[in-house]
Amino acid sequence: MCLLSRSLTIHLAVRRLRQGKAFALVFYWGVTIALGGAFLCGTASEWHRLIYEKGLTIHTNLFGTTYYSPVGLHGCHVTVGLILLSVVALLALMGSVKQQHAERLDVLSIYWHRVPETRQ
Repeated sequence: MCLLSRSLTIHLAVRRLRQGKAFALVFYWGVTIALGGAFLCGTASEWHRLIYEKGLTIHTNLFGTTYYSPVGLHGCHVTVGLILLSVVALLALMGSVKQQHAERLDVLSIYWHRVPETRQ
């Protein structure tokens, strides 16, 4: 569900930009950033619990290795995406993102849509 929400909000943001609605772009873009940040916070909390309360590390067993590797890769992908989204948000707040830039934002949204979901 979280992945669907993140994809929907970035789609709505680019759609609004195509319609010339810059404020709506900033709103939906911000919601997308917030959802990505919530994912990272949730992952960090889960990792903290697993490592410090349950003792599960990448060296514990095969499950630890196969769990932390893809989830860590996903977290890295989300982090890079959030950095890129934040740069665009700052540019949009400064008024530098215009309707003619929608195609460029589509490229970033494709990156964001392709973030693999590793949790249920």
